[in-house]
Amino acid sequence: MSLFTQMIHLQLTLFMLIIIGLTLKKTGIITQEGQKCLSDITVNVILPCNIISSFMGDMNASGEFIRNCSEAFFISLGIQMFSVFFGKYCFFCCPEHKRKIFTYGIIVSNSSFIGLPVIHSLYGAAGVLYTSFFQIPVRLTMWSSGLALFTDVDRTEAYKKLAKHPCIVAVALGAVIMAFNIPFPAFLQNTLEGISKCMVPVSMFAIGAMLAESDIRRLFDWQVLYYCLLRLAVYPLLILGVLKLFNIDSILCNTIVLLSAMPMAGTTAILADKYGCGPEIASQTIFVSTLLSIVTLPVFMIVL
Repeated sequence: MSLFTQMIHLQLTLFMLIIIGLTLKKTGIITQEGQKCLSDITVNVILPCNIISSFMGDMNASGEFIRNCSEAFFISLGIQMFSVFFGKYCFFCCPEHKRKIFTYGIIVSNSSFIGLPVIHSLYGAAGVLYTSFFQIPVRLTMWSSGLALFTDVDRTEAYKKLAKHPCIVAVALGAVIMAFNIPFPAFLQNTLEGISKCMVPVSMFAIGAMLAESDIRRLFDWQVLYYCLLRLAVYPLLILGVLKLFNIDSILCNTIVLLSAMPMAGTTAILADKYGCGPEIASQTIFVSTLLSIVTLPVFMIVL
């Protein structure tokens, strides 16, 4: 199977899961309470297991990869710091709930479900290793500055709330596990991995259920298209331009650009639903950005 075909299949898988979720909501199998339950289970159980499981992967960078892996981490850290301000000033014209959703969508992309298989197919083990290190600052930002976008408490209370959040706790545990290479019993590791694999279907079902409440005529809202232009084209092109100024490994550069060109992450709608911040807009944007990425991602792959 060619890389292009594989990428199309991954995106079509997302669409099918969303359509199933939409159908389940339309037929009443997923109720309003059930939709909220899906979001709560995803945030409080599935995502923490997914985070811990991701830190348990093979992170042994040795030999010629050590420098590039370190660069992947620090470049990602710089991109994440920039993305917080980029989102803050690019969406000032949007209503508050949309501004929060779009800013989170700039901070976090769907770089795991779509990005990782694409990078693996293009660059093999080296690309996967760079992606693993690149994702560490992304995880930290999405559950700190990103999560703070959806809370309406003062800064002190927000930090207290964030410190106790299951995903923040999972990041801390995962970092310790990775740093000290702590072995897990097979049954516990299998449990974490099993729950982790539920993330994509459960979150897509929830997004489909939210999309069932949306007005299809407003699906291509101009502000949603504006976000997609930034997320899928302007943002990765800006990152590509900056990285070309420095003498970094070409595979590392291409990996970072492609990961930055991925559509909005499914967690955006899950958090928007959990904290009552326009889940319909979030689900619409995920749908549209994933649809448009069928065109933009192959273009970036050809350019790179």
